[in-house]
This record gives sequence, structure tokens and C-alpha cells, in this order.
Amino acid sequence: MAVKFAGTMNAINRGLDATKPDKGADMIEDWEAALADLDTPGAKGILRDLGSLRKQLEKGEPDADRVHALLHRLGTATTKIADKADKSQDKLKALGEALSEAGEDAPDEEEDVAAAAAPKRARKKA
Repeated sequence: MAVKFAGTMNAINRGLDATKPDKGADMIEDWEAALADLDTPGAKGILRDLGSLRKQLEKGEPDADRVHALLHRLGTATTKIADKADKSQDKLKALGEALSEAGEDAPDEEEDVAAAAAPKRARKKA
């Protein structure tokens, strides 16, 4: 998972506005696959928000307010789940903080249940 951390953190450090939406969608698909079989409290919510974010990035013109709200919510959830991770706790916390800073809190943000129910990339079996 180190490559996912590195790629995502590089995109955040360069500025998410500089990341092409299709590249962002690809990164999200990788994270969806990595989290698909994770049975940790909070993981399902992260998957749901990743699906919503992916759908936004796949649109011709993503809704910037919704994207920022999703980034913030993903950051908060990632930071919370970091303590429960078997490894990479520091990287998860750093990722969560970076996502929170890249987004904006929007407490009225609604959930996209359909996106959560159908992650685009299924986890590959070993």
C-alpha cells in the first residue's frame, strides 16, 4: 500500500487542482480495491465517500463544493481509522490530515448510497 500512499500524498502536495480528474479517479479506484475487504469500523463510510468522489471526478465538470466536502469528510474518517490500522498508522494520519486540509467541512453533505454500493474496481484475489 506504500505506492498508494506515495501517489496520493504527491498529488495532495502538488495541489489537487493540478491533478487531472481521470488520474484522481484512478487513484480512488485503487483505494476502493485496497479497502474493499477491510472489516474495520469506519471503512464502509470511507468506501462510500470514495465512490461519491470518484463519481464527481468522472463527470465532465465536477461540483467543486461537493468535492471539497468529500475530501474533508474522507480526511476526518481516515484520521479516525488510522489508530485501528495494523500498520502504516503514521502514514494514514498524515493522509487524513492532508485530505482534511484540502477539503472544506460541509455538515449538510448527503451520502451517495449508490456509489458506495458499486465500487468501480473490485479487489483482486491473490
